[in-house]
Amino acid sequence: MRKEFFPRSRSINPMIAAGMTLIGLFLLLVCFGSWLAPNDPLLIQMSDRLQPPSLQYPLGTDHLGRCLLSRLMAGTPITLGLSAAVIVAVAAIGVPVGLASGYWGGRLDTVLMRVTDGIGALPEMLIAVAVAGFVGPGLANVLLAIACVKWIGYARLVRSVVQAERSKEYVQSSIVAGSSGWTVIRRHLLRQIASPLAIMAAADVGRTILLISALSYLGLGVQPPSPEWGAMLNDGRSFFQAKPLLMLYPGLSILLVVLACNLLSDGVRDALDVRGKRMRE
Repeated sequence: MRKEFFPRSRSINPMIAAGMTLIGLFLLLVCFGSWLAPNDPLLIQMSDRLQPPSLQYPLGTDHLGRCLLSRLMAGTPITLGLSAAVIVAVAAIGVPVGLASGYWGGRLDTVLMRVTDGIGALPEMLIAVAVAGFVGPGLANVLLAIACVKWIGYARLVRSVVQAERSKEYVQSSIVAGSSGWTVIRRHLLRQIASPLAIMAAADVGRTILLISALSYLGLGVQPPSPEWGAMLNDGRSFFQAKPLLMLYPGLSILLVVLACNLLSDGVRDALDVRGKRMRE
């Protein structure tokens, strides 16, 4: 039976609608933010440093006289693009590991799961900071640092779904009919892991943005003068008491994106009702 996000007999899930609306606004900034920016986000003008909001600078300026609104707009594709790249990277690592572990099992499953358990025993932030500190700051290194810890959740999710589906009759019938392991995975198991992965990825975008911003805040992420939101938080830290808006604007942007991703994830989960449908089946 075909699954639908928006069944005809029901209205659109309000959480999905709210999440997609917010994400759509940010995607517009990704596509057109550099054109809509009122000023050059990298232009330093010390004569205009720490200016309050005005017609020329709608959100004011930072400690180097750069337009905050322009930097927020220019930082949107950096922050969201990097988080999307991280999700793709961790899925590319975690999904094959979970498929192999869940389908073939045995010693392979034991070895792979012990590796994931060993890495997963440590806090994500601690491992990411350690890796970022070892390889150095930068966009590519941030992606590597976060991918080293984020793939574990995807591997465990895929493994649990594959193990549950592998024992069902349609999979066993395909195996008895002579289908190879890769054929069974391609024809039957990939479609079963698609929905849980979509839900997890939607929720993980927000957590990834928080992790990226935290690394940038610590000076281990995107480096100046790139207008990444976490780096903007780090820039405004020294002026928090005198000019709290320097940290408020990027912090609020991060909050809205995380909220949108969580709303979308919860809405998709409720619409698909994965657990309820499996129990009814």
